[in-house]
Amino acid sequence: MTRVVKCVLLGKELEGLERPPYPGELGQRIYEQVSKQAWQQWLQHQTILINEYRLSAIDPKARKFLAEEMEKFFFGDGSEKPSGYQPEK
Repeated sequence: MTRVVKCVLLGKELEGLERPPYPGELGQRIYEQVSKQAWQQWLQHQTILINEYRLSAIDPKARKFLAEEMEKFFFGDGSEKPSGYQPEK
C-alpha cells in the first residue's frame, strides 16, 4: 500500500518516501513530511548546487553545506540557486 504524507513543500497529500532518505533527525523529518515528488525536486536542486559550486561528496564541509541547504529547501525559506546560474538550453 502506498504511504501518503501531507507534503510540507507542495502543500498537499502525496505519495511519501519508502524510507528516510538521509540519516538522523533531518532524514526522519523528511520521511514524515516530504513527498516523493518534492524529494525529486530537491535532488535536481542538489545537483545544481554540487555542479555550480563544484562540491565533493567526500568533503565534510560540502556535506554540511548540502544538509543545511536541504533543511532550508524543505523547512526554511528555501534554498537559492547559485548566483549567475543559467539552466542548459
